Amino acid sequence: MELRQLVTFKTIVEKEGFKKAADELGYAQSSVTNHIKELEAELDQPLFDRLGKRVVLTAFGKQFFPYAIKIINLYTEIKERAHQNHEPIGDLTIGATEAITTCRLPQILLQYSKKYPKVNLSIKSVDHRNITSELQQGNIDIALVLEKDDWTAKDLYFEKIKREPMMLLTPLKNKGNRKTVLYTERTCAYKRIFDDYIEDHHIEVDNSVDFASVETIKQCVISGLGTSLLPYFTVKKELQDGLLNGKIIQGEQYGVSTFIAYHKDKWVSPAMESIIFLIHDYAKSWD
Repeated sequence: MELRQLVTFKTIVEKEGFKKAADELGYAQSSVTNHIKELEAELDQPLFDRLGKRVVLTAFGKQFFPYAIKIINLYTEIKERAHQNHEPIGDLTIGATEAITTCRLPQILLQYSKKYPKVNLSIKSVDHRNITSELQQGNIDIALVLEKDDWTAKDLYFEKIKREPMMLLTPLKNKGNRKTVLYTERTCAYKRIFDDYIEDHHIEVDNSVDFASVETIKQCVISGLGTSLLPYFTVKKELQDGLLNGKIIQGEQYGVSTFIAYHKDKWVSPAMESIIFLIHDYAKSWD
């Protein structure tokens, strides 16, 4: 069993196809096919069912997948340990929500790149529903996410970095519609909090609109399209510039925090240790 076969197997699963995996890895499609045939022959079990143009994991393939990920991760850990003396090097992939990526990460990443130039940084947008699987599959090394204060996640180490004040945002006086609510995506943690706040305070709502971008929501509130609920740090500048009205919502049940998370079985490499330390350091000055 060769590492390249396992990497090919993992990539096919992630890209949902042999051709896409070949393009991602820079192989001929015939090479990808041979890798899987060799692996299936050694295991004496089929890994994929070919259903027309689609490939799906067999029952055994689903069982084998997490073991393949563990072997790949162990190889990466051993390689990194062998080539460094506690100096941050290698690849580091951070998964983060849009708000954190836009408002919190740029300064941290700039400082980190200056201090640790031998680390190849990658940033990946994550949906909070997929955090555990993204970490389990090794697609990201560490996650920086916004979740409700009581958030927990199976198989993950997680640490609350900062509780984030939530702001009820409305257009300036006489400028717009206050009975339309502007939501982030339906799966977002603070969308659920907004619904609870509306119900608890008997707020009259005529209509709602969903957006994928926090930046778009801010501009829509400013233009008078409706009312929204966002973390204070995402709208701090707009509030200071007097572009919209904002009120901090009170109550433990409406709490949202920034969390660091990584898989409990993940080796915390020097690269990970250093980014975690830097995030803690910067968090001391976060509003």
